[in-house]
This record gives sequence, C-alpha cells and structure tokens, in this order.
Amino acid sequence: MTDVTIRSLNKTFGALEIIPDFNLNVPDGSFTVLVGPSGCGKSTLLRMIAGLEQPTRGSIAIGGTDVTYEEPSKRGISMVFQSYALFPHMTVGQNIDFGMRIAKVPKAEREKKVAYAAGVLKLENLLDRKPSALSGGQRQRVAIGRSIVRDPKVFL
Repeated sequence: MTDVTIRSLNKTFGALEIIPDFNLNVPDGSFTVLVGPSGCGKSTLLRMIAGLEQPTRGSIAIGGTDVTYEEPSKRGISMVFQSYALFPHMTVGQNIDFGMRIAKVPKAEREKKVAYAAGVLKLENLLDRKPSALSGGQRQRVAIGRSIVRDPKVFL
C-alpha cells in the first residue's frame, strides 16, 4: 500500500456543494474509515480518489504523485463497490480471477492468487458456486478477493 494525500478537495453538483474543502492524509500501511450520514459525500469522495469522478477543484496524490486527472486504470487503486458488482453467470473463482484474466496474467499466477485470496477470505469451499448461492457477507468477501488479487497500491 502507499500514502494518499487529499488537499483542498471540493465537489459541487450545480449550486450544491457536496464536499467543501476536504483535506486528508492517509499514511502508507494505515487503515482509515470514513463515517457520516447518508448523502454526506463518502461515496463521492471514494469515487474521486478512484478516478471515477472528477473533483471541482483540489488535488489527490498517491505515493506523492498527483493523480487528480489521471485515468482510473493508471492509479493503482482497487475499489469494492457497495453492490459487490459480481458477475452472476460466473462462479466465485471466475469472479475473483476475472480482472487478472482480462489483464492476461499467466494462468499459473492467477490460480495461485485466487487460491491465496480464497484462503485468506475463507472462500475455499465456495469457489465453484455462483453468487446467487451466497449470502451477502460471502458476496462481499468475493468482491474483496477480486480486488486484492490485483495487488493494488490503494484499496478502497
């Protein structure tokens, strides 16, 4: 993992200011939790860090490099969405493997990473199941597994 620095970040939608002048430094290796009421901008902030939304002004740096206007794929970030975003026609193992397969990671390396993630997340016995056969917590762990096998610099 690596540090994330946010300086004077602002997000507006029309005349509505969602995130006013936000500053944050998350040191390398630390764990930070954002809390607040529904609609206060937590998801919008995460989407800006991931590059899925642009701030109105301010900057986002990852590992000391300004990534404010960098493409999401070049930020080294992995994000788990609240809805899990799992492919219903794929098994747990295929869902975890999907991004690596698209990135053309060699099969042996993919299998090793899927097995590791499944072990850490206690999914070993579920690898052949489809998401519809899983509980909400199990689906969340599959989504986390799909993210961690990418070895991201930052995990959201």
